[in-house]
Amino acid sequence: MGDGLSAALRPAPEGRREAVLDAALETFARFGYRKTSMDDVAADARISRPGLYFLFSSKGALFRAAIERAIELDLAMAQRALAAPDRPLVDRVVEAFDHWAGRYVGPMGDVQALVSDNPGLLGPVAAAGPDRFQRMLDDALRAEVRDPEAVVRTLISVSVGVKHQVADRVEYLERLRTAAALLLDPLGCRASRD
Repeated sequence: MGDGLSAALRPAPEGRREAVLDAALETFARFGYRKTSMDDVAADARISRPGLYFLFSSKGALFRAAIERAIELDLAMAQRALAAPDRPLVDRVVEAFDHWAGRYVGPMGDVQALVSDNPGLLGPVAAAGPDRFQRMLDDALRAEVRDPEAVVRTLISVSVGVKHQVADRVEYLERLRTAAALLLDPLGCRASRD
């Protein structure tokens, strides 16, 4: 027998909400916010439409939750990469950019453009995530680079430009690695001034 709750009223199994958010992010990235329907997300998430509405009251609420989850996960992974002092600085920076932007190059679509194209739906999260990533990079480079703000701004500009010039994540990372190596050359590091 059951516990008295209908299937529609039971809480989502652990991880189900996250799986729906991941599917929603991919669907929004593929079609854009306006062209994505709740039916599209439900099909991609392999959940019924009523089940999707049980978890999220509207397309806007689902969109905000999916973007907020992606930003938080991306920032956490980027922070882990930057906080690995046993690895070369260029490797740490490239990995941080891979978590922040590289994983969205290619078939996944441009999630950062999705964020910047919908600031009214997202509110402060549209600017807060990119600002946090920039501060995170700045903090990581502060002890090792003469002018971290300029290096960070340049690397972010390179990342944005390269994303629109390459077909896949591998090429994105190769080109970003070249830029990071040029900017983070030992001649620009504080340690080499001594």
